[in-house]
Amino acid sequence: MENIRLNVSLLRKRVPNLTNAARSVGLRPATVSNLCTGKIPVGRSEVRTIVALAALAKCSLDELILREDTVEIIESKIKVVDLFAPIAKGGTVGFVARPGMGQLVILAELFHNLKKEGYLTVLLKPNGEYPELKDVLDEVDIISYSIEETYKIIKDTAQNKEIIFATDREHVLTGKIFDLQEKIQNIGINTLTTFLVDLKGEVVDENIPYGPLETLWNFDADLVARRMFPAVNPIYSTSSVLEGIDLEDNHLSCQQRAKKLLRRYRELRSLVNVKGIDSLPTSELQTYNRGERIEAYLTQPFYVAESYTGKKGESVNLRDTLKDVHSILNGSMDTKSIESLTYIGRIK
Repeated sequence: MENIRLNVSLLRKRVPNLTNAARSVGLRPATVSNLCTGKIPVGRSEVRTIVALAALAKCSLDELILREDTVEIIESKIKVVDLFAPIAKGGTVGFVARPGMGQLVILAELFHNLKKEGYLTVLLKPNGEYPELKDVLDEVDIISYSIEETYKIIKDTAQNKEIIFATDREHVLTGKIFDLQEKIQNIGINTLTTFLVDLKGEVVDENIPYGPLETLWNFDADLVARRMFPAVNPIYSTSSVLEGIDLEDNHLSCQQRAKKLLRRYRELRSLVNVKGIDSLPTSELQTYNRGERIEAYLTQPFYVAESYTGKKGESVNLRDTLKDVHSILNGSMDTKSIESLTYIGRIK
């Protein structure tokens, strides 16, 4: 049952209001969301859940379940997302964050990095005034002002360029973003990768805020409070990409080991905050210390934030990220200070 996943684009097209639809047939929205992003593998889900989703989408099981050898990813050169929730080329990524948690900074950095890789960056500007968008606009190739204009831009340029497209959740709520994606698919364009942000910060309180997605990035208030950016939560951010990926560096194995360590580290950190480091049993000290080092390593100075931080931006390819995280997990960095791993690129 390996290398199978839900046909998220089909679900997105057929069942745009998936939260209410899932509840109406007795499915938990969180379960459906986890299936879409790959947090729950399709092979481990209940048959009745898959059958119910197929009924909602009015499709056969063969149409709903995709069988693939590999899924192509887009390397963002941002350590935490490439390791824990990579971008599916041609898929949709949703940001779950409240205002001030850094979602626009990471979007600007993505645009900055991917433009250098030859991608065309397009932003559908939301209605209203959002001064915080300025840094993103500086990194955009084309700004559009309507769904119709966006469609024309993509149709005219997608034959020559792969496109990174971003917009606000307001177009998800109207359903227009799904119409746009369907029209683009109908003319045979598969070179569009979509990023959805929420400038109002309402998605945090919803089960499936964007509908079905290939990738979901959850931002972490605790990381923000401690000024550890990018504040993407490595435990609750998910991607269906890893279900079909096959890398020589054992990406999935590294991700699972790191996630397990960080989950326990966060439990221990809560205890340390109340009772102090001496409260930890000796058997847990290694887990705590390595969790600290991974968390520090996942911080990263951004090119688009250089004028604010005074730190030179760093990009790290996935191969180096995997190598560095393996070295932390295996104890090679146990004697390194936390400070020496904080806000760096790769480990020198």
